[in-house]
Amino acid sequence: MAFQPRVIKQNRGSSGEGIWIIKLKEGNYCASYGERSCEDGEKLLLMEANDNHEEEHTVAEFIEFCVNGRTSKSGEWTSKGVGKYLEGGKEAGGQLVDQRFCPRIVEGELRYNLVGDALVGIIHKKPKEGGISAVGGTGSVYTYYGPEEPLFAALTNNFLKKDLQHVMPSLELADEPLPLWWTTDFINSSPPGTKPEDEKWIVGEFNCSCVGISRCLAAYCKDDTPTAGWDDITEEDKAEAKRYGDLMGEKALGILSKK
Repeated sequence: MAFQPRVIKQNRGSSGEGIWIIKLKEGNYCASYGERSCEDGEKLLLMEANDNHEEEHTVAEFIEFCVNGRTSKSGEWTSKGVGKYLEGGKEAGGQLVDQRFCPRIVEGELRYNLVGDALVGIIHKKPKEGGISAVGGTGSVYTYYGPEEPLFAALTNNFLKKDLQHVMPSLELADEPLPLWWTTDFINSSPPGTKPEDEKWIVGEFNCSCVGISRCLAAYCKDDTPTAGWDDITEEDKAEAKRYGDLMGEKALGILSKK
């Protein structure tokens, strides 16, 4: 944290809850990693990804909130969450991920939707102006592309042909099949102007525990759309959702046939 802005996210959250983009309020980052550590009293500027709201807390208050939730030592929080991200230990999903903050997230991230090893679509998710989170419901703009979109050909080719085979082994799940419905979110970490074939994309997260079908977002009931339903989805999006479901069935049958 003393070296560069970070992203701290809870392992079992969804829709951006418990994902914090954190910066030093004074901006006094050290020149090289490990040169210094943050003091408990240093002020942090935090933005939560579920709604882009901002808070200010000391290092000690943030750690207390992560471990014990709202206490006399954690200060006043406006987050909808309750903290306690480590509660229950690893077995209960009580873990935190600490990762580099990629500033080009303001340009959006690419979500690759996959059924097993088959890429079925790409979504460019751009945060609303002034925001950092591209989570649905925060004003972010979604643009849909097919799996063979030329704009992302270099990334797609590298991911599917070079990297995909290493995903499960790297998680110590080499004997398990890829999930039937899962996503990979990519953020561009290269300097602006880098040639597409030379760009480096960093995985922000893999998700297979609570993955929605973005094509069906029109049926999502919210405060401003309490009566939303299946009929609010366009025929094109219904057809795509059905294609995903059919492919999931085919992949599941293939997995079961091998046992």
